[in-house]
Amino acid sequence: MKRSNRLVARSAVALSLAASLTACGTASSTTTTAVSSEAATETASETEAASTTENVGEDVWLPYNENLEKKRDDRDATGKNGAVASCNWYASKAGLEILKEGGNAFDAAAAVAYTLGVAEPYFSGLGGGGFMTIYSAKDDKVSVLDFRETAPAAANAQMWLDENGKMEQFSLDGVNNLGDKSVIGGLSVAVPGEVAGFEYLLDNYGSDAVSRQQIFQPAIDTANNGYVVGVTFKEELDSEYTGIAANETLSNIYLDESGLPYEVGDVIKNPDLAKTLQLIADGGKDAFYTGDMAQAMVDAVAAWGGNMTMEDLANYEVKVREPVVGHYKDYTIYSLPPASSGGTHLVEILNILENYDDMDKIGVNSAEYVHRFSEAFKIAFADRAQYMADTDFADVPLAQLTSKDYAAERYSEITDKSGSYVAVEPEELEHYATTSFSVVDQWGNMVACTKTINYGFGSKVGVPGYGFIMNDEMDDFSADPESVNCAEGGKRPLSSMSPSIVLYPDGSPYMTIGSPGATRIFPTIAQVIERMIDYNMDIQDAIDCARIYDNASENICYESGGVNPITPEVAKELQDRGHEVTDKGEWQLFFGGVQGISIGKDGTLRGGADPRRDGKALAY
Repeated sequence: MKRSNRLVARSAVALSLAASLTACGTASSTTTTAVSSEAATETASETEAASTTENVGEDVWLPYNENLEKKRDDRDATGKNGAVASCNWYASKAGLEILKEGGNAFDAAAAVAYTLGVAEPYFSGLGGGGFMTIYSAKDDKVSVLDFRETAPAAANAQMWLDENGKMEQFSLDGVNNLGDKSVIGGLSVAVPGEVAGFEYLLDNYGSDAVSRQQIFQPAIDTANNGYVVGVTFKEELDSEYTGIAANETLSNIYLDESGLPYEVGDVIKNPDLAKTLQLIADGGKDAFYTGDMAQAMVDAVAAWGGNMTMEDLANYEVKVREPVVGHYKDYTIYSLPPASSGGTHLVEILNILENYDDMDKIGVNSAEYVHRFSEAFKIAFADRAQYMADTDFADVPLAQLTSKDYAAERYSEITDKSGSYVAVEPEELEHYATTSFSVVDQWGNMVACTKTINYGFGSKVGVPGYGFIMNDEMDDFSADPESVNCAEGGKRPLSSMSPSIVLYPDGSPYMTIGSPGATRIFPTIAQVIERMIDYNMDIQDAIDCARIYDNASENICYESGGVNPITPEVAKELQDRGHEVTDKGEWQLFFGGVQGISIGKDGTLRGGADPRRDGKALAY
């Protein structure tokens, strides 16, 4: 971008954000309010000289074009030995380096994860958690590692509610009503599981071919040397600006010298996070969950009204679970069990669709095609609201929800008109945050991982001196104390994450796939998998294809632009069938950011990355 254009853009942002701060009554010492476009331009010029892509070398792949728009192409990769697909080029590069150095997919997954926490800190990081579905070629076995965040022991179902049972708002130092207490501040923070998860992965599946230092070094280097702000990063900086500005730790890292969000193409460094990563590289899990770092987390959360303790951190455990297993057209699908609802309902949706004997013959995104997916989605969401919770705290009928017979019963309820299905909770307010990645190595090991700090920049609680952000995962509990998914100490909140592994009908590995996107995750993955199996689409083509979403609210959200979009004629026919429809435009982040790798019968690896995010697949 030309300097003059960049300065004009920064000036405009300065004025608009200044107005938003005034409207919110913000009076934070970490935020500078612009008083004129000339002053903003002068400050921007100083920042420009110190933070451009020139500082990080010329070999950086940028996810945007000369117009600062997300690239629609150059996302895929083809190789024979190893592949990585993630929502960020720096992370994919880190994983590929480990594969080339002789590490396995599990070594590479840790390198990808830690680097994502540096270069994509708004959606995941050390203060968060998630799930992995992994395939060990040596054991020919699929397992699930659950490193989901856990409610502090002191958590309870009424913790955010006032005496009238209404959600309280979080306020701090004269900044009023920053958001619900379940979304921002200390009471939104659950005990993080990311470090425990990847330390477990390395301890139990990592190779001896690479050292811990090699695995951590890409993330450390990215934090020290800096990374380029992409379009998705900029969108999150702007949308979460008020909360970032309210926390000195975050504002010192993610706002420029004038107290404004960085622009696309600027470079951000985080030396505190680099030091933190080195501490974990040297000391492992204990360096994070005990001692000074743990105390810093507890203190930061307490300063923002939270109740997490040192005991909560020290007691955190990774859960090893059996995957949910389903079949679609003889392909085997392994995905997540609760506390994620994603895998169960991914299988349920595909089971329902399998009852149609012509799914491979109707046109993709035709009215009939969209109608079928819409009805299957609505049924799955009705069941999700009725049954889903942490299975350590509730009985969930997994066998029923994933059975072919149950799917046939539900299929029998579908007509050619929009139907209503039983649900007990309204649509959840969820964000498109979270991140996902896939890794396949030369030995056939596979990792599908989805991880998160929940909303953009999580709870907005930064950990002073350590450079990372605490999650706001407590918001994934229901605020209804009567819900099966209400908050309880030690409980894991319901999720929609669905990192999945798919096998060919002969049992050989076919695909690893995952996506961010809150409740859009498993509907999105279902669409991509179905298109690859029924229409023999290449993984990148299936990712690019326009998507739809529906749930118990009976409103089809759709993409009206991009590849094979929903046309006005199709939208009209859907309305004639009784559906409400909402046009979300084209290439919408709302629909997630699928990252996946397919394995051809000849062994060719095809990595696909979603143009709706800043992702890039790499292979060799």
